[in-house]
Amino acid sequence: MVEENHPNPFNPVTTIRFTAPSRGHVSVEVYTLRGERVATLLDRVVEAGSHPVVWRGEDEHGRPVSSGVYFYRVRGFGRTVTQKMALVR
Repeated sequence: MVEENHPNPFNPVTTIRFTAPSRGHVSVEVYTLRGERVATLLDRVVEAGSHPVVWRGEDEHGRPVSSGVYFYRVRGFGRTVTQKMALVR
């Protein structure tokens, strides 16, 4: 369902791609190493198929975040997938 983000490490943009097996609700969120949510990239119903979600290395208010390791979490269709990514400025 979820592919690794590309590129990784990245500066300043990365794409997270997932495949929805059918129409349904999906959320994609970015977290710090401490588990603090940085941004919600997607939180809606999507159609079946492949979906790219772009993160520009910004928080929920559009402010650039610092270099470091972040996690993205994709939830949907009864599954949760968490993967690591690195922002290098």
